[in-house]
Amino acid sequence: MSGATQETVAKRSRRVFSAADKLRIVQKADRCLTQGKRGDLEAMLREEGLYSSILSAWRTELGMHGAAGLATKKPGRKPKLTEAERTNVALMKRNAELERKLHIANALIALQKKAHELLGLALPESDDES
Repeated sequence: MSGATQETVAKRSRRVFSAADKLRIVQKADRCLTQGKRGDLEAMLREEGLYSSILSAWRTELGMHGAAGLATKKPGRKPKLTEAERTNVALMKRNAELERKLHIANALIALQKKAHELLGLALPESDDES
């Protein structure tokens, strides 16, 4: 079987629900429960393509934070540092690196001066020294 004969199927992207959609679905589920007909809620979940655990999580968010709690959030951990703090850390690292390089450069200059003194060579005159 060659690779040309195999059919590839594009991976489906994850569904994202807006806060309005979540609220609509939770209210629709509540109406199904108040009507009391057996299987209405399960049929509604199949129709929407949802699991009951998602509905439960949305109900919890709605109860804890109201309709604002249903708004989509960025997945993953919250960043430990704000953008300004990350910039500050990067600048401090750069400053430390530049100070290290300056220390090395000053040590090399001092070494060159000692080498000139030992060899008895005259140092070139520099304009910046006063």
